[in-house]
Amino acid sequence: MRRLQPSDRLVLATHNPGKVREFDDLLRPYGLTVVSAASLGLPEPEETGTTFAENARLKAVAAATASGLPALADDSGVVVHGLDGAPGVYSADWAGPGRDFRPAMRRVIDGLAERYGGLERADRRAAFVATLCLAWPDGQTSFHEGRVDGEIAPEPRGSGGFGYDPIFVPEGERRTFGEMTPAEKARLSHRARAFAAFAAAELAG
Repeated sequence: MRRLQPSDRLVLATHNPGKVREFDDLLRPYGLTVVSAASLGLPEPEETGTTFAENARLKAVAAATASGLPALADDSGVVVHGLDGAPGVYSADWAGPGRDFRPAMRRVIDGLAERYGGLERADRRAAFVATLCLAWPDGQTSFHEGRVDGEIAPEPRGSGGFGYDPIFVPEGERRTFGEMTPAEKARLSHRARAFAAFAAAELAG
């Protein structure tokens, strides 16, 4: 089976600077030369999939085809039980074109309170899910998933991380991802778990 080698160039198929930072930290020990789709001036494909895997594949294949290099894409989001799985694959869409997650987090909290007649009665169980897709220029793809369960905090807490991190408390913890250091979050996060599966299957060494 083909694996990425330390001398390879890998495109991160994202324009999200938070994801670039996280993946750069994760990939650094493997010696790969990592470039982002944004730095290459690649357009963002429309995410028309209805699952995390479909959207990850759309982004990875588009970047691999345009660059002629292997490309790694992530599609991820928060799945809230009390909102019937929303925002799910539409997690980024809830933040609007400017990717402002403050109103998106407010929408989650207020939506739970409205549905249950108060946040104290709401089903605040949630999960962060990430699916990684590695695409090669010849069209070959592979997928790896990570998940972390937890609950929605009553209010955003912490300024670390990005996206919905300030309202997500992972199981067994009292702090949100937004209150954790990058290293603490990396030990628990859905993206780190998906990356561990990806590294075992796709990286040489």
